[in-house]
Amino acid sequence: MFSIIIPLYNKSAHIEKAIQSVLNQSFHEFELIVVNDGSTDNSLHIVEHYLRTQEQRGNTSLSNHVRIINQENAGVSAARNNGVKAAKYDYIAFLDADDWWHKHYLSEMKSLIEQFPNAALYGSSYYQVKSGKHVKAPIGVEPDFKAGYINYCEVYVKTLCMPIWTSAAIITKKVFQEENGFKTTLKLGEDFDLWIRVALKHKIAFRNKPLAYYNHDVETSQRAIGKLHSPKTHILWNLDFLSNEERTNATLKQLLDNLRVYGLFEYFLSTEYREMARHELSKVDWTKQPKSTKWKYHTPVFLLKTQSQIMYFSSMAKQMFIKRLTSSN
Repeated sequence: MFSIIIPLYNKSAHIEKAIQSVLNQSFHEFELIVVNDGSTDNSLHIVEHYLRTQEQRGNTSLSNHVRIINQENAGVSAARNNGVKAAKYDYIAFLDADDWWHKHYLSEMKSLIEQFPNAALYGSSYYQVKSGKHVKAPIGVEPDFKAGYINYCEVYVKTLCMPIWTSAAIITKKVFQEENGFKTTLKLGEDFDLWIRVALKHKIAFRNKPLAYYNHDVETSQRAIGKLHSPKTHILWNLDFLSNEERTNATLKQLLDNLRVYGLFEYFLSTEYREMARHELSKVDWTKQPKSTKWKYHTPVFLLKTQSQIMYFSSMAKQMFIKRLTSSN
C-alpha cells in the first residue's frame, strides 16, 4: 500500500487536477495526504470543495483515503517530511501539486516493486509538458530497456535528465527515515540531495515507461528553477558531503562536474556570485569537459551576458507566440 504526499503552496490553478489523477488511479490501495504549507491563495478551499463534492456524489470512501494537514509556511521539504511522518504505509509516493499521474501509475509501480523488491527507491519515466505538448523525458537508458535496477549516476550523466524525478518517485519509508528525509535548508536540488544519498547506498529500480507529467507550463514565479538562490539553499554549493566519494567514484565525479558547469553558469555571469562560482568550478576536472563548455567559460562575461539575454528574450517571444496561437484556435 502507498502513502501519497502532495505538498501544497499556492497552486490553486493546478491542485484539483493533481488530486483527480490520484483518485482516478486503477490501483486503489493508498492514502493521500495533502500538506497545506500555509497557502495564501484559495488552494485549500479548492481541495476541500472538491473532496466535499466527490463525497456528495457518493464517493464515501474519500474520508478513509484522504487527509489534509495544515502547517505554517515552512517550504516544500518540510511539507513532504511532515507528510511522511503522518504516513501509515511502507511505500511513500510524492506528487507535486502542479503535476499529475497517468491512471495506471500506481499499478505499474506496484508491479515494479514486486519485480524488484530489493530496491529502496523506484522511479518511472515521465512526460515533460511544455506549451501544452507532452514530450518524453530523454532519460539516459537504452531504448529497449523496459524495467530493472539502474546505476543512478551512469544514467543521469548521459543526458543530465533526472532519472528519478520527485513526482515519479517512490521510496521505502524505512530508508527515507534513515536518511532523515529532505534537507529543509535547501530550496533547489533538495530532491537530488536525497536521491544521491540513497543511490550511493541502495538499489534503484526504474520502469522506462512515461507514467507521470512534469508541468513546465507553471507560472515562472511558482518554479524554483530559473532563479539565483542563495548558495546556502542551492545543492550545487553544498556538495562537500560527497567529497570523499567523489574522489573514488569516477561516474559520480563526472555527474557532479557536469551539474556544476551547467547549473553554476548564471552565477558565473552574476557580479555578486562570480568569485564564489569560480571557487566551485575549480573543483571541476576540465579535461573531461567538451570544448564548447570550456570555450563558454573562457569567453568575456559581457559577451556571455548579451548572448544569454538574447536567448532569454527569444524564448519569451516564442512562448508568447505559442500562447496566442493556442488561444486563437
